[in-house]
Amino acid sequence: MATIDIKRSHNLGLEGAKQKAEELANGMKDKLGIAWRWDGNNIRFDAPSGMAKGATGQVSVEASAIRVEIDLPFMLRPMKGMVESKVVEKLDKAIGA
Repeated sequence: MATIDIKRSHNLGLEGAKQKAEELANGMKDKLGIAWRWDGNNIRFDAPSGMAKGATGQVSVEASAIRVEIDLPFMLRPMKGMVESKVVEKLDKAIGA
């Protein structure tokens, strides 16, 4: 079960949403040291090092919705609220919500 689970509707279509999801993943790669890969219409990620070390999750992209699921390691769970609000902010900005 994900520690953080956010779903947002969008009007970008599947390819537009995949492009935005990839841009976000690349930004998190640079800032937080996450490693990610496409698996169909899902981005699977983990953080082997850096500020988010131990976090895992996925971004599921559909034609009209994006869902972000993040499992925070025990040490980062006290920061769940801050992490969740930052993810919501970045996601909403990316999809124009």
